[in-house]
Amino acid sequence: MSPRRLLILNRYYRITQFYPFLKSTAYKAATIATVFVLLLVSLEIFLLDFNLILNNLVDTYSPKIIYSVFLLSETFLGLVPPEMFIAWASKLEIPWGALFILATLSYIGGIISYFLGTRLFLIPSVKNHIENKVQKHIVNLRKWGGIFVFLGAVSPVPHSVVSLASGLIGYNFKSYLLWSLFRYFRFVIYALVIFGIF
Repeated sequence: MSPRRLLILNRYYRITQFYPFLKSTAYKAATIATVFVLLLVSLEIFLLDFNLILNNLVDTYSPKIIYSVFLLSETFLGLVPPEMFIAWASKLEIPWGALFILATLSYIGGIISYFLGTRLFLIPSVKNHIENKVQKHIVNLRKWGGIFVFLGAVSPVPHSVVSLASGLIGYNFKSYLLWSLFRYFRFVIYALVIFGIF
């Protein structure tokens, strides 16, 4: 990329308030990660035995059930935080193999959300309702494109909502697939912390 192109991009990002948004997102991500770890450690020390709970999950439910629940969660608005499933993976015989499966299911869940978004055009009332719910993400996606998909993959910005918005506005599918690959990066970073705790 030429220096002139970089200058133009930099100016565009400044005008569209990308840098303050990025700073806010990074701060939010760090805060959420810190609070999550502190909460887990505090609950483990004072109230719950998470190791026991996770071991019971491993003993009681087959991986297929856990993976199915996770795929549903990652497809429909991230109902359960991925960190809980990463903690569960830490108790399996091959935790990094389980983590790869979880990251892949999250990636697939995003793709399903993308195609759900493309289908919403067929039902005007549903399309309008969803558009109103994710309007902020649609605006940011139109402004920043792939960079916003990247943020949805690695940050607290909900990946499934960004995926849904991408399908809704017809964002280029190949570009979406490439930027969404950073979802794997997020899972590895979180696993390095969570596996160390459990």
